[in-house]
Amino acid sequence: MTKQDRLDEFLAERDLESVWFARPNSFAWLTGGDNVVDRAGDVGVAAVGYDGDGLRVVTNDIEAQRLRDEELADDVPVVEFPWYESSLAEAVAERAATPAAADFDVPGFESVDASPLRQPLTDGDADRYRELGEETARAVEAICAELESTDTEREVASALRGALDARGIESPVALVGGSERAQKYRHYTPTDAELGDYALVSVTAERDGLHASLTRTVAFDQPEWLPQRHQVAATVEVTALAATRRVAELDGRASDVFDAIRAAYEHLGHPDEWQRHHQGGAAGYAGREWIATPTADAEIRLPMAFAWNPTVQGAKSEDTVLVDEDGMEVLTETGEWPTQPVMAYDYEAALERPAVLEP
Repeated sequence: MTKQDRLDEFLAERDLESVWFARPNSFAWLTGGDNVVDRAGDVGVAAVGYDGDGLRVVTNDIEAQRLRDEELADDVPVVEFPWYESSLAEAVAERAATPAAADFDVPGFESVDASPLRQPLTDGDADRYRELGEETARAVEAICAELESTDTEREVASALRGALDARGIESPVALVGGSERAQKYRHYTPTDAELGDYALVSVTAERDGLHASLTRTVAFDQPEWLPQRHQVAATVEVTALAATRRVAELDGRASDVFDAIRAAYEHLGHPDEWQRHHQGGAAGYAGREWIATPTADAEIRLPMAFAWNPTVQGAKSEDTVLVDEDGMEVLTETGEWPTQPVMAYDYEAALERPAVLEP
């Protein structure tokens, strides 16, 4: 089903004449363009609408020509309004076919949760994802290969953001945890602490609306417990991926995958670790389109990217993987990082997972 088909179905089900998107991830999903000027905001500077016939973008006269020239296809018309006369929401309300819905607050409009519309991925989405995943992994792994124990977490995070930015990739998440803080915190936001014996590096990168996540582990003087915990986290991750395929075949829900994750932790001797950090979920035009929980009712729709991120104190395993009816394809890999084969628990599946790098 194409994106237009999904929108046609949505309009028919809700008995609407048009639907509008101004949040950056959905604007990118529908147009391939970027409507962001201020990254601190939830809503961009332009909204794209669909009325059953085609797309139309509304924006102010400051942004209109740039969007035409640099962000939008030639066949997408841009309607502009004077920046000083109204807000984006008011401009959309004046010009939209009604009744209508929007993913931001527009007077008189219904609301729409765009995430279900963005699932599953299209072939074009998957192609762009492959490019993003490889480039992200290449940038992260290049920085990790040059790390030294005396580097600070903040220095590493700065280098990561710079390497990604040079490739036109945003970095909404850049976590770097040295040996002391990676054992204490699951979200190791970077500080001036030195890396010490080892480091966890976790990144979520974004380009054209798509998000790719990965974690790499680098050890300078590897703690004796790290290999075992790293192996456990990787086993839980592969189990989650295998369960994702199987649950999709059975028309199951995210909570069913979570049950497999929890069973793997218990089998591997760490029954409580799932409680200490979220385990990830579907990825795409958000860092996570949904996160699995014991009661999560999200449908598993393929083909889709998934970023499962199990942790065991001081260790983490994470990549973005395209899952479809035919198998699993790791998107965030370069073929240059050392790997090890990892078997799923309770499923006949195996996948090469990143090993701990020892420079």
